[in-house]
Amino acid sequence: MIQVKDVVKSFDGNVVLDHISANFEEGKVNMIIGQSGSGKTVLMKSMIGLHPINSGEIIFDTRNGQQNLAAMSEKEVRMLHREVGMLFQGSALFDSMTVQENVMFPLEMFSQMSKEEMVERARFCLSRVDMPERAYSLMPSEISGGMQKRVAIARAIALNPRYLFCDEPNSGLDPKTSLVIDKLIQDITQEYGICTIVNSHDMNSIMEI
Repeated sequence: MIQVKDVVKSFDGNVVLDHISANFEEGKVNMIIGQSGSGKTVLMKSMIGLHPINSGEIIFDTRNGQQNLAAMSEKEVRMLHREVGMLFQGSALFDSMTVQENVMFPLEMFSQMSKEEMVERARFCLSRVDMPERAYSLMPSEISGGMQKRVAIARAIALNPRYLFCDEPNSGLDPKTSLVIDKLIQDITQEYGICTIVNSHDMNSIMEI
């Protein structure tokens, strides 16, 4: 679980988050709903430490018990980030890497796996999001937007995260593909007991989830 307690965040005196409180539970998809410019992404970035908050608390249930993000040391924040998967609005895949290499990237950065183990894990994650094996060696520019989202989800779960943050996961997708991505996020959340947080202003996606 992640607890947000009375969080305030402002930029140059402009208050964007005004005493926000919420609980985000494990094993379910937690929605942050609002129109564009309402502060959804600011809240999400504050929750992972990219935006230091002005006041309030953001409390994670970590392996060491409950910890307030603002009180964590740099080492503790780095350890927390290893348990966080992030699905960015534009997929944010590396253009110069193949599909499989993109999924392996966080494993190379944060794990102690051998090359063979990383390949095996990457291929497992890609199969879990129903990516055809023929696409593993392709570049992101050679696959569709929906497939790019699948690769981004595979990369986000590569390290077995406890928390999965999704920023407008259906942005730029057609309605049919959006439903597929919604279902995939739900299935993975329930299967692995992840605390998933989704930013969205897409009411069709919100009602589906």
